[in-house]
Amino acid sequence: MNIGVITIFPEFFASPLQISIVARAIESTRLQVDVVNLRDYGSGVHRQVDDAPFGGGPGMVMMVEPIVAALRDRRETHRVMLTPAGRPLDQATLDRWAQLDRLTLLCGRYEGIDDRIGEHYVDESVSVGDFVLAGGEVAALAIIEGIARLLPGVLGNEDSIEGESFRDGLLEEPVYTRPAEFEGHTVPSVLLSGDHGAVAEWRQAERERRTRQRRPDLLAD
Repeated sequence: MNIGVITIFPEFFASPLQISIVARAIESTRLQVDVVNLRDYGSGVHRQVDDAPFGGGPGMVMMVEPIVAALRDRRETHRVMLTPAGRPLDQATLDRWAQLDRLTLLCGRYEGIDDRIGEHYVDESVSVGDFVLAGGEVAALAIIEGIARLLPGVLGNEDSIEGESFRDGLLEEPVYTRPAEFEGHTVPSVLLSGDHGAVAEWRQAERERRTRQRRPDLLAD
């Protein structure tokens, strides 16, 4: 799979792409990440990519021309704009994107991106949460990691994906490891029982309980 990232801060990605699951996916050639410097498409001596907003107001807006030029250099790709105004990102979306051959992530900065980009030049817009970041680079890294771990052969145990949070609309159950007792805090006895049926029932019940308690919105439907 090829993921392109359009950004004015390509150096943001240098270290994160060299560690952990993402690095493993890249080294195995299951994933290729192309970081595109938007300033290469900027205008003038200073490679301008932003300008003052029409109608006045604070800050600067990312210009339409350089972004469109960068997007057109990544033809036959699914184009995603990262913006607080986008649809909330979820696991189902990552699952869908992981099936693609090519994906492009557009990172915003400043006061945002000229809205004509979202209306006419990308396939969808997403947000990683109801909060504001300085730009889309952190969101892009989250997406890259979320997709990398879904690619075949990247995780050591691919069965672990099936029981994760959000996989069936529920949060994952609590997990524990040794020691069985620490400073008076003990592991649920059922996990030490050796009864696999009872353990499976406990895990399902805990998934439902934890979801009701922490994320009742997931059960709203």
